[in-house]
Parts: sequence; C-alpha cells; structure tokens
Amino acid sequence: MSGYNFDLPSKATPEVITERERLADEACRALVRAGIPAYRGNLDEDSGGRPGAHVRVDPLADGGVLVDWNTQGELAAAAVDLLERGVDPSHLPREIRHFETVQTCMRDAVLGILASAGFQVEKADAHSHGNAVQVKAFTH
Repeated sequence: MSGYNFDLPSKATPEVITERERLADEACRALVRAGIPAYRGNLDEDSGGRPGAHVRVDPLADGGVLVDWNTQGELAAAAVDLLERGVDPSHLPREIRHFETVQTCMRDAVLGILASAGFQVEKADAHSHGNAVQVKAFTH
C-alpha cells in the first residue's frame, strides 16, 4: 500500500481550532439573542434532524466557522423524496422550490443578523458547503 500517495488536506493548529471554537460560540450566542434557534455541533456530525442554525467548526487549515440552516425534518424529507424519484430541473415541484427558498432566506437572515452583531460573514463556498454562512471574525 505504500505506492499510494494521497494529498490529504492539512488540519488547523490547536491554537487556530481554539480560536474558531470561541468564534463559533460567540456566533451561536448572537443568533440565540436575536431569537434564532441555534446550536453548536461538529463538522462531521449530523444535526440529528434538529431544526435551526447549526454552528460548527471546520478543522481543516483553510476551514473556519460555518452556519447551516436546518429545516424541520418534514420539509427536508419531502424535497429529498422528490429528488430521489427524479424531477425535471426545468419544472421543479413546489416542495423543492419551497425548501430552496427557505434555505436561501434563512442563509440571508443569518448573514444579516451576524453582520449586524459585529461579525465578518460571507456566503460559504457553495460547492463545498452548500448554503452555509462562513463566519470570518468578530469585531467587539
């Protein structure tokens, strides 16, 4: 097996992870103070179907703090069920359009709330993180 060379992404240093954890805690508190249901989690763990803003730390060197919006399971399941059965992308069913609209609206709300609270935020890379918000920094 020594003939295989994989370029695995490097992990952030423990100091960087500690700073990201602090930033994630602050972002989660800011969302809760604004009335948004928010909770902390790890990047590699599922939200367990828990709705709200899932605030997590990406441990990779080029990672950061990410906030994903999770809907109630019923809404997500309806969209996934339709996608698994196959749909015409030019005529998406209402359930899928509604799910996508909720995701976009909540991402934009999280962006606005965190920016107003003093965080530097931006839309995360959609290819890697879907509709997530990336939290860059907090200016006290």
